[in-house]
Amino acid sequence: MKKKLPVGIESFEEFFKENFYYIDKTMFIAELLNNWGKVNLFTRPRRFGKSLNMSMLKAFFEIGSDQTLFEGLEISREKELCEKYMGSFPVVSISLKSLDGPTYQEACTALRPVIGMEAMRFSFLEKSDKLTNDEKNMYRALVHVNEKGRFTMEKDVLLTSLKILSRLLSRHYDSKVILLIDEYDVPLDKAFQAGYYGEMVSLLRSLFGNALKTNEYLYFAVLTGCLRISRESIFTGLNNLNVMTITDSYFHTAFGFTDREVEKLLRDFGLEEALETMRDWYDGYMFSGTSVYCPWDVMKYTQALLKDRDAKPENYWANTSGNEMIRRFIGKADRQTRSEIERLIAGESIVKPINQELTYSELDASIDNLWSVLFTAGYLTQRGRRAGDQWELAIPNREIRELFVKQIQEWFRGETRADAGKLKRFCEAFPGGNVLEVEEMLRGYLWKSISIRDTAVKKEMKENFFHGLLLGLLQYQNNWEIESNAESGEGYSDILIKTQDRTGVVIEIKYAEEGNLEKGCEEALAQIETRQYDAVLRRDGMENILKYGIAFYKKNCKAVLG
Repeated sequence: MKKKLPVGIESFEEFFKENFYYIDKTMFIAELLNNWGKVNLFTRPRRFGKSLNMSMLKAFFEIGSDQTLFEGLEISREKELCEKYMGSFPVVSISLKSLDGPTYQEACTALRPVIGMEAMRFSFLEKSDKLTNDEKNMYRALVHVNEKGRFTMEKDVLLTSLKILSRLLSRHYDSKVILLIDEYDVPLDKAFQAGYYGEMVSLLRSLFGNALKTNEYLYFAVLTGCLRISRESIFTGLNNLNVMTITDSYFHTAFGFTDREVEKLLRDFGLEEALETMRDWYDGYMFSGTSVYCPWDVMKYTQALLKDRDAKPENYWANTSGNEMIRRFIGKADRQTRSEIERLIAGESIVKPINQELTYSELDASIDNLWSVLFTAGYLTQRGRRAGDQWELAIPNREIRELFVKQIQEWFRGETRADAGKLKRFCEAFPGGNVLEVEEMLRGYLWKSISIRDTAVKKEMKENFFHGLLLGLLQYQNNWEIESNAESGEGYSDILIKTQDRTGVVIEIKYAEEGNLEKGCEEALAQIETRQYDAVLRRDGMENILKYGIAFYKKNCKAVLG
């Protein structure tokens, strides 16, 4: 029976019970056991397999787990480790990814069921003959729900809940406990955006302090997140914190897919021809010298190809969040920063200091802090270390590059719409045939925007970038009918406009890679004529039709009326 493709599956057990395709990451267990600290923090970008690896750890270590899941996997060759550790520990496993809410009180309310539901997995504790009556009452306090089905943990119980559960399990099994906390930093991100950041820091400081610092029942703990946040004092006094970031030399293949793994995946599903496209769009993250793909992207695009072998790659990773990081970054950009963004989009790299111990409250203090966040969150990757904390940064792949372009275009539209009068004149210049005003005003907008430099990026993408900027400006005129990449004549025109007074406008855009703007305009007009892009305008009754060829080169442009 052919294995199914896993998309969004985070349960290790489900992979094997439901016959999903699994890329073997079990040697992460051996590497962890050979390099572990009392508390181990792994920071990786979103969608790089953190939750699945945490589920794998739980399945490996937990008493009573199904040990047959690991038969034939790489870890099974480590006989001594398996005999000593597999199925040998009580495991407490929680995820804070859903800890959200517009207020601090609602976030606390969301935390109670996260811990309460985990405690309910161990219902046998209430009748354990190894626990005292007081300890059994402690357990009841963790799992008690009211008549509405809501957990009722008091604040002091909530703050010590992980330590209490560790104590009870340790006493019952006569074994120390392994604690797994997935997406530990999500509550801080949510709190920062909602305005109760300080309160959330205080809550997590107490919760983690009790669970990780003063917990004599703890064997070891593993935490995952996107950002390393130690200066928050969340881990105050925790001298045994073992932090593994994307720049450390260990665990570089434990999260994300290597090129060899992706090549095998595509071969196993008969999609070998898609490898180069997969590399272009989703490879390029550099974890300690190893090039890594985003697993979510790989699985989503493979899924699309299985349905349609001609499927085009999409921006899967970025669509899983609101991209607040990049919006905040671009909103703060000054002229120098915009120039650096242009270089990044063009495929170049920049050298910046990276601080991997930022607090959320420091993000706005300096634009350099935002470079650091973009790096640790996966919007940028490293291409080598320079002196000290200086790193060479680059956009990892085409998916993230297009995300930058999209967000820049949105930012630019917001900026330009602030001057409604000027924008109205610009739009009206097109049906009015005022080609000089079109050119002059468009050139002025370009100098205020971020553009695509004439370097590594393909000509098609440069044209798409300026196409998007121009389209955004023209859409200010909301009583026009504007079509982008519309089928017309013998092809697809860049932009078609139909005004209320039955004037039609055809715009074809070219990027003049050698800076020859006149030639670019001539090619654009010739394409309009040979492919008859004005045909749909005539069919729809436009009485007056204007044809524009517009060429761009960096921050310069030229417009010609045919």
